[in-house]
Amino acid sequence: MEEKISINPDICNGRPVITGTRITVQTILEFLGAGDSIDEILEEYPSLTREDIHACMQYASRLMANRYEVQKIA
Repeated sequence: MEEKISINPDICNGRPVITGTRITVQTILEFLGAGDSIDEILEEYPSLTREDIHACMQYASRLMANRYEVQKIA
């Protein structure tokens, strides 16, 4: 996954993207969340691979594994 997803402050305002593209992880997850299949996403973005889509899902899963704490400010 590490080589499939990259973060560069000069590309898409530093959002995580599929390496070598300007397609954000968020974009792929939004398609999946809207009910699109992996095959439908690959039709829309023919430069992507199935492994790219899986890397996006793994990336999101790892982020959610972190501990988050909501703090009330003033």
